[in-house]
Amino acid sequence: MESQELVELMKFKFKSDIVRTHVRFKNRIHAEVKREVLFALASWLFKDNGLRFIIASASDLGHCFEIFYHFSHDKTGLVLNLQVFLPYDKPETESLVPLFVAADWIEREMHELFGIRFKNHPHLAPLLSNGNWKSDNFPYAHKH
Repeated sequence: MESQELVELMKFKFKSDIVRTHVRFKNRIHAEVKREVLFALASWLFKDNGLRFIIASASDLGHCFEIFYHFSHDKTGLVLNLQVFLPYDKPETESLVPLFVAADWIEREMHELFGIRFKNHPHLAPLLSNGNWKSDNFPYAHKH
């Protein structure tokens, strides 16, 4: 699969939910997407296009949260980075655990460290704190 081909397919299928895309290198794509389409897009990438979920990472940008979801098309070496922004007043998005068991611990970590909620996560229990800080204190989130 070619990078530009995947970009065009995503834009055709998900239209304005793909906010912007950028082919950074021959086999590296960055796409900002609306959080409302994340689960459907991840499912489509995996089931219809053979991309594998690698990992996700979160940051507090000082005005909102950002999550990057990283996918790989192993046969071609293509890497897709999906970027989602979450406002402080509603820091939530759909869990990818129903699609990828591997998303379990990283979503639990992001919840525990940033306070990001993952809807339909099967067990959003603390993973790291074990009494090291209060459950309503999110050590990686700026104080809003």
